[in-house]
Formats: sequence, C-alpha cells, structure tokens
Amino acid sequence: MAQKDILTEPSDTFARRLSEMIDDELFETMEVLEDASEARQNELLQEVLFRIALTEDEIERRYPGQLLVPYRDWKHNRGQR
Repeated sequence: MAQKDILTEPSDTFARRLSEMIDDELFETMEVLEDASEARQNELLQEVLFRIALTEDEIERRYPGQLLVPYRDWKHNRGQR
C-alpha cells in the first residue's frame, strides 16, 4: 500500500484492508504511520493517531496478549539484515 493511500483513503476502507494484509504489510503500515506521526505537526496528526490505533488493534487481534512485541521484533529483525 502506498504511503499516500495509508494516510488519505477513507478510514473504513483502511480498517477493512488492515484485516486483509499479511503480517509484513501490516507492520510496514505501522512503520509508515509512526513516521507520519513524527513528521506531522498538526494538520493530519489526529487522523494518523487514529490509524495507528486501528493498526495496533489489528496486531493485537492477530497476536493476543503480546501487545506490539511482534511488530518490534519485526523492526529489530529488519534492522539486522
């Protein structure tokens, strides 16, 4: 999914697509959203934070009780390559 789509597609479409993503896509989406939250001063920050929450919910659904550990492991392992 392109970064622009992640930030601009309708929220309901974004939420639906999260459940269809494979883990790598889901984690890449989270990474894009984290970067966007750091770069946005105010204009889209609330929307970015909302999308982060949706993405966190999907990660938690897939990995119950692990919070964001699978995502952090994915980031760490990607950095090792």
